[in-house]
Amino acid sequence: MLTKAKPSDIRSTIPFDSDLLDRLMDEAGIDVLIVNSKHNIQYLLGGHRSFFFDYMDAMALSRYLPVLVYPKDEPEKAGYFGHRLETHQTEIKPFWTPVCITNNSTTTDTMAKAVDHLRKIGVKARRIAVEYGFLPVDAAVALRAANPDAEMVDAVFMMERLRARKTPEELEKLRIASDLVLESMQAVIANHGPGTTKQELNDALKREEVNRGLTFEYCLIAAGASHNRAPSPQRWEKGDVLSIDSGGNYHGYIGDIARMALLGEPDAELEDLLGEIEDIQRAAFKPIKAGVMGGEIYAAGEGRMRRSKLHNHMEFLAHGMGLVSHEIPHLTRRGPSPYGDEDAHKPLEAGYVISVETTLKHPSRGFIKLEDTVIVTDAGHDIYGEGARGWNRGGTAVG
Repeated sequence: MLTKAKPSDIRSTIPFDSDLLDRLMDEAGIDVLIVNSKHNIQYLLGGHRSFFFDYMDAMALSRYLPVLVYPKDEPEKAGYFGHRLETHQTEIKPFWTPVCITNNSTTTDTMAKAVDHLRKIGVKARRIAVEYGFLPVDAAVALRAANPDAEMVDAVFMMERLRARKTPEELEKLRIASDLVLESMQAVIANHGPGTTKQELNDALKREEVNRGLTFEYCLIAAGASHNRAPSPQRWEKGDVLSIDSGGNYHGYIGDIARMALLGEPDAELEDLLGEIEDIQRAAFKPIKAGVMGGEIYAAGEGRMRRSKLHNHMEFLAHGMGLVSHEIPHLTRRGPSPYGDEDAHKPLEAGYVISVETTLKHPSRGFIKLEDTVIVTDAGHDIYGEGARGWNRGGTAVG
């Protein structure tokens, strides 16, 4: 289906900062941006996700491929090209793009429409930005064949920078996600006692999150002295510690926190161990404020961690959160995901969202961890999903 929006005053209908996007494209020398990842399509279209392809992309011999074409400084020439099943959604809530064609079934169908659109609007695309890690090969080949003289560059980092500062509406979704993940964890811990397997706990958490309106993404779960965090038949028994680290998605935004539980009462050693992790978390929170250099978070958190007698068994990590995990701000080169530390050398900005996590892999007591979602504000910071930071007692609602 083809729909057209009136080009007059198009910028007033765009749900993101188009001036910032134009500036970022200009700084990178990019003439045309082509986006197709689900999360960036959602961002650029103001929340749209295909209801049919929300979980699975594959269909028949191809897959779902949404494509948004954005020429620098000319949003009136932008176009969206999607799957035929998205027509139902565009009829209910039309997109801001002046051209919207949703009659495609395959990746090559969609890219052919996008390529034809580029030809029709007459943009001299000397440099085209695409999402290298997300664009299927057949679609990339078609785009290259139609633009043999254009230079292709990666758009992923630029899109991260565009999304870095969260709006109040985005922050509210992150707050809701964090609060609901915490509620779900507390319900699972209270309602399960000795002999429950990690797989059963994982499945119960999924149900709790879904029942609260979240999309369950993952649960990293460790029990007893083991450091293994995969759901498994391992049983949670009396005296065992339990680490639950889960991400729940609310309208695309991820609430990601980790909390601890125990079957029984904690002894003095366990109280001290979790207390020390809490101290490291609080030390890392302290400098977080708009205008403070991002590297101060690591200086404070790792500085406190190094004073621990168990620092050789500890890990500290701070990373950005939002539509995806480990998005900007990028604060370290030494984390589990490969990116630079450019934001460690820049001031933090209000609206940045940072996940702060401290992990202890104790040789005999097990996996002990806290993780929190922290929002940078002009006055300091807010913590979403605050609470239940001590030893949560398992099985209190049963037996």
